[in-house]
Amino acid sequence: MSERHFYVYIITNWNNTVLYTGVTNDLKRRVYEHKEKLAEGFTKRYNLTKLVYYEVAENSESAILREKQIKAGSRQDKAELIAGFNKSWTDLYPDL
Repeated sequence: MSERHFYVYIITNWNNTVLYTGVTNDLKRRVYEHKEKLAEGFTKRYNLTKLVYYEVAENSESAILREKQIKAGSRQDKAELIAGFNKSWTDLYPDL
């Protein structure tokens, strides 16, 4: 059986003014969906297309727990998390 990965990720707009934290089992597909505006809702409304942070979780439960932990943090907490992983807040999607 192949190992299944889960990802917690943060995407933003090109001005880095709005942050969205999500969970997926296919990061490349999910970010593509955000970029192409295939999913209705918050990310489409605020034009969130730039992947600036992600981490791999062991399973769906730990991914969801981590997502909730990140969402509960302040914007400053999220900004520090992103800067520690991706100092210049560049779009990580091309390297997936």
